[in-house]
Amino acid sequence: MTTRPKPASRPKQIPIPPPRLDCFAAVAPGLETLALAEAQALGLPARPEEGGVAWRGDIRSVIVANVGSRIASRVLVRLAEFEARSFIELERWGRRIPWSLSVAPGASVRFRVTCRKSRLYHSDAVAQRLADAVSRAVLGVRTKADSVADEEGLESDDSTLFVVRFFRDRCTVSADTSGALLHRRGYRQATTKAPLRETLAAALLAASGWDGVAPLVDPMCGSGTIPIEAALAARRIPPGARRAFAVERWPGVSAEVARAARSELGAATLDAAPGPIIGSDRDAGAIESARGNAERAGVLGDMELAVHAISAMRLPDSERGWIVTNPPYGVRVGEAGRVRDLWAQLGNVLRRRASGWRLTLLSPDPALERQLQIPLRLVARTTNGGIPVRIVSGEVP
Repeated sequence: MTTRPKPASRPKQIPIPPPRLDCFAAVAPGLETLALAEAQALGLPARPEEGGVAWRGDIRSVIVANVGSRIASRVLVRLAEFEARSFIELERWGRRIPWSLSVAPGASVRFRVTCRKSRLYHSDAVAQRLADAVSRAVLGVRTKADSVADEEGLESDDSTLFVVRFFRDRCTVSADTSGALLHRRGYRQATTKAPLRETLAAALLAASGWDGVAPLVDPMCGSGTIPIEAALAARRIPPGARRAFAVERWPGVSAEVARAARSELGAATLDAAPGPIIGSDRDAGAIESARGNAERAGVLGDMELAVHAISAMRLPDSERGWIVTNPPYGVRVGEAGRVRDLWAQLGNVLRRRASGWRLTLLSPDPALERQLQIPLRLVARTTNGGIPVRIVSGEVP
């Protein structure tokens, strides 16, 4: 009696990302216009939306956005959008979501859920229903115990984050492609009391209109975020060149695609900044931190860092240049008078020494701006550390 040979087992199918994805780069509120210009400069067919910019693109475009964006906080791929007024509806839709696009068998997942003006208002319950749907769709998926991740999420975690937003019973489910938030460039290990996020520093520079060649000065640089971001931009160094992203762990995403995108973005990198970049602060400890951060970013040789007060501010001998800075706000009780005097002193020094230069800064209050006695226009409204602030800019008379 002869036995039939067993049929050969089929090779394991690796999910291939679809050629076009619904992509979204999230930014701090108010920075959408600046982010749109940046996305278009990266070659992304972006359009503005509330809270960021959106485009239809492939996996390469997602990697380009992560590696090249200086202003975006996170890049998402929208997996589904639907209406659900009950958990039964949510569970039914959850079974249709293409979870395997971003989750490999055996991986772990997290959810960050927000619910506003919706019948389904319990974020933990929403996360649990969707976690069950992922578990049914992908073999061996593990859900993190703290299934509702905060906005910072995934600072040292390799789990896949899903961002779920319920608004007026409309649910949007997105897969995070970034991992740690994009302001985590990797260089800022030493900080001062009120550190400025790298993404907001980059937005300030973009709002200033700085050309990357003329002199740039930050007379209150703290731990050096603005001068460092300026040097990275002037040398055309991609801000995400030295870190990995969650999308690179997605099924079907090849290492070759990521390497090619990084190589393409890094091809225009310059060996040195074309113009002088100067940072100073009265706090010697802040300047020490700035030096360490600049060295880790690989741009210490592109800037001059010094300890001195605003009254001793040094400017290159140039008729044209930029002052970009984030002065103290005085949010604590008893600080208001001292901060007003500081802003008035800054205005006096700039009017004496920087006539014709362009000033761009963050301001919490138009009353403080008036202390400068420099005409300023509003460029954007956003927040810094939870404080509403204005990006204002103008020419020093």
